[in-house]
Amino acid sequence: MPTEPVPSVWSRRGFLTVSTASALALAAARPASAAPLAPGGDAYDALRSRWCTLTLGAGFDATAPPFAAVLKETGDLAATFRAGMRPAAGSLWPDCPYDPPSGITQSYGRLNTMAQAYAQPGTGRTGDPGLVDAVRTGLDHLEATVYRTGTSRYGNWWEWQIGSPRLLLDTLAILDEHLPDGGGLPGDLRTRCLAAVDHFVPDTMLGDYTGTSTGANRVDLCRVVALRGILGRTPAKIALARDALSSVFPYVSEGDGLYADGSFVQHTWVAYSGTYGYVLLDGLGRLFALLGGSEWEVTDPGRQIILDSVAHAYAPLLHNGLMMDSVNGRAISRGYLRNDERRVLRSDHYHGHALIAAIALLGESASAAERDRWHAMIKGWIARDRTLPVLTDRQYGVADLARLRRIADRPGPAAAEPVGHRLFAAMDRAVHRRPGWVANVAMCSDRITYYENGNGENRRGWHTGAGMTYWWGADFGGDQYTDAFWPTVDPYRLPGTTVSTKHLADNEGGGWGEPKPDVRWVGGTTDGEFAALGQDLRGLSSTLRARKSWFALADCVVCLGAGITARDGVAVETVVDNRCLGEYGTAALTVDGVRQSGTLGHRTAFRRARWAHLAGHGGYVFPGGAPLHTLREARTGSWHDINTTSSAEPFTRRYVTLWCDHEVDPSDACYAYLLMPGARAHAVAARAADPHWLTVLANDACRQAIAVHPLGVTAANFWRAGRAGPLRSSGPVSVLLRERPDGRTARLSLAAPTRTGDPVEITWSRPVRGVLDQDPSIEVCQTGRSLRLRARPGTVCATHRCTVRLR
Repeated sequence: MPTEPVPSVWSRRGFLTVSTASALALAAARPASAAPLAPGGDAYDALRSRWCTLTLGAGFDATAPPFAAVLKETGDLAATFRAGMRPAAGSLWPDCPYDPPSGITQSYGRLNTMAQAYAQPGTGRTGDPGLVDAVRTGLDHLEATVYRTGTSRYGNWWEWQIGSPRLLLDTLAILDEHLPDGGGLPGDLRTRCLAAVDHFVPDTMLGDYTGTSTGANRVDLCRVVALRGILGRTPAKIALARDALSSVFPYVSEGDGLYADGSFVQHTWVAYSGTYGYVLLDGLGRLFALLGGSEWEVTDPGRQIILDSVAHAYAPLLHNGLMMDSVNGRAISRGYLRNDERRVLRSDHYHGHALIAAIALLGESASAAERDRWHAMIKGWIARDRTLPVLTDRQYGVADLARLRRIADRPGPAAAEPVGHRLFAAMDRAVHRRPGWVANVAMCSDRITYYENGNGENRRGWHTGAGMTYWWGADFGGDQYTDAFWPTVDPYRLPGTTVSTKHLADNEGGGWGEPKPDVRWVGGTTDGEFAALGQDLRGLSSTLRARKSWFALADCVVCLGAGITARDGVAVETVVDNRCLGEYGTAALTVDGVRQSGTLGHRTAFRRARWAHLAGHGGYVFPGGAPLHTLREARTGSWHDINTTSSAEPFTRRYVTLWCDHEVDPSDACYAYLLMPGARAHAVAARAADPHWLTVLANDACRQAIAVHPLGVTAANFWRAGRAGPLRSSGPVSVLLRERPDGRTARLSLAAPTRTGDPVEITWSRPVRGVLDQDPSIEVCQTGRSLRLRARPGTVCATHRCTVRLR
């Protein structure tokens, strides 16, 4: 299985991208690819200078905040690294041994920081010849002892083929003119370093689109080969890297890459828009800008798919600056890494900010219209992120800061968060956006793993694909899953999940996305505003079986569960919610109008709760009443508990948990509740008191369906052929019906999450005068006293629509 290392401060983001118009004289403030390379000049030197501009930045005041602080930090780190260098047989620094090979990558990262400190103004080490000498000494030592031709790699492949060569080549690019010129002879340092890159990253790595050379990894490998070609003045390598990018552009229908519905998958089975997807977008942005206007410019028309993905695949998963953790894979467990010289929290906001910077960079190679739209989105994210202000994020170097600052200061309005529903069926994720809040559901199937673990990371992410339901408000909850949520939350009580409480071992089920349930019916249908979602749930390493549905509506999500059965000898629970209140939070919990105790450790069981409200967060309604358990507790944990590479510093956070106990070894248990994000207590109580607002038409192992007459909504998930209220289906299907308020027309949306391609018939027992429009995949068989249609939904969970006239 392809693997990737535990990112340290030096990997994946690459290194500290501090910037400027410095000793390298790279002061142009315009995009690096704004103009063709000057004819008659040295194309290789021009491309190297352009790469340095992309890496180091340009067009800002190095003495002004926040740039001055970043540059000073770079200089201070460089001085520390220089003073601590102790070349030995197995290391360059005593705390970075070459085994594991992450120590090699970290060593190259430190040398790169030293090179930047030399080249940039305001570092306190600018132009220091002793610093250059130290970098040359370090490069020579690494080449002589470990990263060289004739050496066989060990441990994680990524360190040898992406992590280390990226940093090595960036350092060579910055200090090119300061490296001894041996005329290209085998003994000179530059030649030896480039030969080492050729050894570990041979041209064959960019051959077949398979193995570790796919998706984001493919882009990283192309980046290595392209820069190697520029520094070695080897045009064939630059052309090879450019041409190999074309394999990344087309939509895929399985495995790694971008899907037509906006999903992004890496490691074959993992939803990875937020981390690997970022790497792909950032890498392509750099290569498009680097090669633009040169004889190696990327002209494949397929690159437009990448540009389209900004709005189609990435922006829907960004909320007020954060990237939803359901698409961050095992990176959710990183937190504060050990030996992190900069102490940066790798949270949902960290990943969101990295992606925002990548979009800003890609904008330099986009059309003016695309760039204007993206800049408006970026301005909005910057303005709305109050949890971690974007322009003070310590992960950024001055290159990213300069680009983002220019965008933030540009004239024009900031784009608001959109309203609507996006179903990413190819990666079993859904995002529901409403005015004032957004919800995100994470599921799993035989296509998408329960969770990914590997390299000691995310050892207890077992249930993150068991229907975990994230939600945030426009002006609250921005830090709900940030800070220390993942090391302190009860991993058996993730919000929205239905789980067996059976004890699971760390890394249960295997690594790298291997554990997957043997189910197909996962997905749903949407009309772009509302949605019907469903998951045929199978417990990880347990006998648990359940059918879960989410009907995403105007001011709530209706959550149904049925067929909940297990034989593990332990209790099964559905976690209505588990809200993190922070270190000292005391949000009041009210159940049926009675305020509950705020005492830590307080636990209450209600035989028939009708509604609950958590102050400052939102509310929950239990139609007809339901048994409910609540718990207020403080939980302590460390990032090291869930990730062996992370800090062992303990954190304590307070939680309010609400759950339905299905007891030991349930048989056909069920639940029903409404999640109302941001709702006030009086609105929640009013909804609970209104018996006519919601009708649960069915909730069993065969079908789950609702009708909400004030919204004109009828929706159903048929797990097999059956009938629910006015709807009848000949097979498994998800159906959403919406009647317009005037009662004249209705739109039916359907999808087949089983993806078998088998046709399915739907009957709606409602008088229909005629059909106004329909997708080609839908055949109308009958109108009049009822509507009957036959759909041929194909083998992807796409939505098919039909609009009818009612009267």
